[in-house]
Amino acid sequence: MTGSKKSIYAALFANLIIAITKFLAGGISNSSSMIAEGIHSVVDTVNQLLLLMGITLSKKKPDRYHPLGYGKELYFWSFVVSILIFGLGGGVSVYQGIIHIIHPEELGDPTWSYAVLAVSILFEGASLVVAAIEFNKLRDGLSWWDAIIKSKDPSTFLVLFEDTAAVAGLFIVLIGLYLGHALDAPYLDGVASLLVGILLIAVSLILARESRSLLMGEGIKLSTKKRIRQIVEGDAGVLKLMHLMSSYQSPEEILLMIIVAFKHDQNTLEINDSIDRIRGQIKAEYARIRFVIIQPDVIEGRIDPNVQAYI
Repeated sequence: MTGSKKSIYAALFANLIIAITKFLAGGISNSSSMIAEGIHSVVDTVNQLLLLMGITLSKKKPDRYHPLGYGKELYFWSFVVSILIFGLGGGVSVYQGIIHIIHPEELGDPTWSYAVLAVSILFEGASLVVAAIEFNKLRDGLSWWDAIIKSKDPSTFLVLFEDTAAVAGLFIVLIGLYLGHALDAPYLDGVASLLVGILLIAVSLILARESRSLLMGEGIKLSTKKRIRQIVEGDAGVLKLMHLMSSYQSPEEILLMIIVAFKHDQNTLEINDSIDRIRGQIKAEYARIRFVIIQPDVIEGRIDPNVQAYI
């Protein structure tokens, strides 16, 4: 989580400085796309704060009301961030763009806008490099897209997507501003704002999809399931693993629930010993599996009703 915080702090600092300068330049040059970019930076700044809050809240200790802890706080606030990008970032930019295409305004002096765009690209680019370096450490040989899809820590890929969209948006605004002045076509400034909005909406939909999947209880990967089956069915007291269910409570915490059919000739003490062995081996191999619930079951015959599920 340290790496993700590093990229978040870098993005927070960059977006805060850039938002102020964009609004100033947009007001001076009368550029709707620059104002849209300013709104984009404000939204990104708020997003970084929400992610930091989500990380902090997810670290709260379990209590009587949340016995499994507060890990899903991070997933919830990551989903909120994706909605903000869609509504405040993409929605406002699209609205601004349409208004200025229908009613184009005379463009002012673009000098300040060019200066701010250059500085913004520098800061956003630096933030993107930090986010990319930190995420690259987590890829573990996967392609960038596969690593994003399989990542269980939205704070890492959210910042990466935000910074990528920010840099792309800045170049769109730069091209729109230049063409608008070169061709004496003020409506192109609105077109640039519209394109930035569409870009942000596309990014927000991807992020919302990934965050929602985690929030709804995404489980462990197939290879891990196969290994757990080997561990369970390799125990001397087990007949068969009947069911396996899992859910990420946070990027570092997994809840595992398995239903196991034990051999019929075992008594209560022997079954409990098997449960202890299985639970111990699973936790020894997978540090992220913090909660292991093992429920005895039968294929035929009966299991002693005094055997209790273990956590």
